[in-house]
Amino acid sequence: MQELHDAPLAPLTTFRLGGPATRLITATTDAEVIAAVREADDAGTALLLIGGGSNLVIGDKGFDGTALHIATRGFRLDGTTLELAAGEIWTDAVARTVEAGLAGVECLAGIPGSAGATPIQNVGAYGQEVSATVTEVTAYDRRSRETVALSNADCAFSYRHSRFKAEPDRYVVLRVRFELEDAGGLSAPLRYAETARALGVEAGDRVPLTAARETVLKLRAGKGMVLDPEDHDTWSAGSFFTNPILTDEEFAAFRSRVAERLGDAVEPPAFPAGEGRVKTSAAWLIDRAGFTKGYGAGPARISGKHTLALTNRGGATTEDLLALAREVVAGVREAFGVTLVNEPVTVGVAL
Repeated sequence: MQELHDAPLAPLTTFRLGGPATRLITATTDAEVIAAVREADDAGTALLLIGGGSNLVIGDKGFDGTALHIATRGFRLDGTTLELAAGEIWTDAVARTVEAGLAGVECLAGIPGSAGATPIQNVGAYGQEVSATVTEVTAYDRRSRETVALSNADCAFSYRHSRFKAEPDRYVVLRVRFELEDAGGLSAPLRYAETARALGVEAGDRVPLTAARETVLKLRAGKGMVLDPEDHDTWSAGSFFTNPILTDEEFAAFRSRVAERLGDAVEPPAFPAGEGRVKTSAAWLIDRAGFTKGYGAGPARISGKHTLALTNRGGATTEDLLALAREVVAGVREAFGVTLVNEPVTVGVAL
């Protein structure tokens, strides 16, 4: 278990932003993770968990406490059951499941970060969410001070949300178990129209697993959503804002604002999100509010490839990023009466 003091955290995040931690511990086994957590809890020390750092916005002053970098490894496949250690690199794990001919997470290819973060955020993209395949999460419960196993139902998954996100200071994810599908080398039925169009098939069709993964990677790369150290459009946390979910009444008011601003012929995106609720597109809102690709004059700007990604062009500070995020939130609210919510976790700062 490696321990450093006054350690830079920016290199551990995909934004490459944030000040140092008073103490940084890198744990490579579950036992080391639990020991570090218990030590911090016993001492009353603030604790920051870091996996792949792809969903973190750390303040410029850093973190006054112990940062625990979870770097555990473990990939175990038993038939169609997959178990991953929390520190496994997610995109590599997806590639290995495709190579094994198993479907269920192939459209989640290219998502940066670690396996342990996927149930916390209920990671999803291109028509798939991990909640559809996660069967069990093994975690350390800081309240009961014991290791527990949580079923899919226990995880309380919803759109980009879970029990772990609702109780951020309680659980430390150690391992995640998934149940995949052997469909004879074919993908799960495609649920996302853009993916189906790119593959020349209909929504609901299955395609070869490798074709599904490669297509998603190509689509993500075109939006700057596949990590590339040479491409500043990927110095981001991916989608910075979640897609708003509105009540029917809120959506009706939103449509009226759209008509006033853009004309009666313009219909905003609308997707069913449960009874009496409608999901709309954060990217559409941002673009139509005037924040187009590449927007910004400073070192933090909207991606040149995708309006949902806020990026560090090199030399940015966290405050530069937050100033841009606040400008976007205020602009969208003024234009359409909808308040965007940030997807990344903020540490020592807030919008």
